[in-house]
Amino acid sequence: MTKTLVKAPFRADQVGSLLRPENLKKAKRDFKEDKITLEQLHEIERQEIKHAVERQIEAGLQVVTEGEFGRDWWHSTFMEHLLGVEGYVPEQGYHFSKQETDPYDVRLVGKVAYNPNHPFFQQAKELLEIVDDRAVTKFTIPSPNQFFHPAIINGHYKHFEEFATDIIEAYRKTIDEFYRIGIRYLQLDDVYLAVIATADLPPEEKKIQAELAVKVVNSILEGKPEDLTVTTHICRGNYRSDYSFSGGYDTVAPIVFANEKVDGFFLEYDDERSGSFEPLQYIPKGGPKVVLGLVTSKTGKLEDKEVIKARVQEATKYVPLEQLCLSPQCGFASTHHGNILTEDEQWAKLKFVVDTAKEIWG
Repeated sequence: MTKTLVKAPFRADQVGSLLRPENLKKAKRDFKEDKITLEQLHEIERQEIKHAVERQIEAGLQVVTEGEFGRDWWHSTFMEHLLGVEGYVPEQGYHFSKQETDPYDVRLVGKVAYNPNHPFFQQAKELLEIVDDRAVTKFTIPSPNQFFHPAIINGHYKHFEEFATDIIEAYRKTIDEFYRIGIRYLQLDDVYLAVIATADLPPEEKKIQAELAVKVVNSILEGKPEDLTVTTHICRGNYRSDYSFSGGYDTVAPIVFANEKVDGFFLEYDDERSGSFEPLQYIPKGGPKVVLGLVTSKTGKLEDKEVIKARVQEATKYVPLEQLCLSPQCGFASTHHGNILTEDEQWAKLKFVVDTAKEIWG
């Protein structure tokens, strides 16, 4: 058997977000209605994060997150706190397969720049204090590619190259600060890559967009410290147990899997929407780890352990077992609404990932 990995990503890993406890949901409502102060809200968040950290460690995970308890949306809460960006309520939300999300988005109000006072830095500091040396602390932020939408640019840049340059600089400085604080495991959540992979576009257009997306990510990672692990999670949408996109990785795999200079890819493989394992052939041997998202976070029903083990074995046709890991396919609450399952079911899922990984890798 291959021994458990010491360096992230781990044999049993997780994407990041966790269901918000009812106590935290109530506190956020109370704060918005001016019933409690920001300091009181923060204290409740801190206590719930402490509890979530304990539960993750109890589940046997070597890696813990703050569950994204300090944000309402997995992406916009980070994006709107860079300089030159604001959050706002548009006329419509995002269209998912069965519903439309609550309307909220970001747009530029000036040139994008690094914010030395970004609230995520304080959140990271507090998480590190809570976790101490009991596990590896993982922090998640949206990929810089999430900014590449005409509605976000909002007319503030005439040339895309100038916009990309500012985004890259802001992210480089942000990553440097996370590292200075003590974060050694950072995840870039990237829906944009899933959009490209599943969009009805001419092959050459897909190629151009995928190459640009990889170039941007690789640019923010130039000069990355050796002991900083950075992974990419390619997400097809996760809102109240619903999804946005369907389709495999085939059209972008030769570019993304072969060239993005990350330490691992978190890939959704929990149902037929994700396609086959064949695109994994483009993962360089001995290169990035592949974290197979075979356990769904969208429902509370536990998978059949033998089926999951067989699926991992199937993936070894394209990637060696020692280069594979296991996780849920996405977080449990990419937004404050959360997916449709209970907290007990969530913890059972994470323990299932740990137990199954032990049986596979020892």
